[in-house]
Amino acid sequence: MAKIRVLLADDHEAMLEQVRSILSKDFDVVGAVGNGRDALTEVERLDPDVLVIDISMPVLNGLQTTAQLMSKKCRTRIVFLTVHDDQDYVAAAFAAGASSYVTKSHVTTELVPAIREAINGRT
Repeated sequence: MAKIRVLLADDHEAMLEQVRSILSKDFDVVGAVGNGRDALTEVERLDPDVLVIDISMPVLNGLQTTAQLMSKKCRTRIVFLTVHDDQDYVAAAFAAGASSYVTKSHVTTELVPAIREAINGRT
């Protein structure tokens, strides 16, 4: 069975490298970008199974990017990985079309299961 293909979007290079390291054992990390506009372009080009995206990014934030992807009926599942643990952000992420939401403080324990749940259609 083919590995789940994951695209990463975060404006912090160190976080991208940490997440790539965590995910590369279980998934095929197909790329990493630093802003929402590039995420839109790369989702269209690479057609990943999952986009792991931060909320706070330049150009287009994660919520705007997700809303645009959902308006295009994109098949890619969206998993937010962010520092924001406020319920308003969580609600906004799911309203935009997120499949899952993980705070960066739990990246090592919750991100892999969140991606698997998203792929299986559970939130």
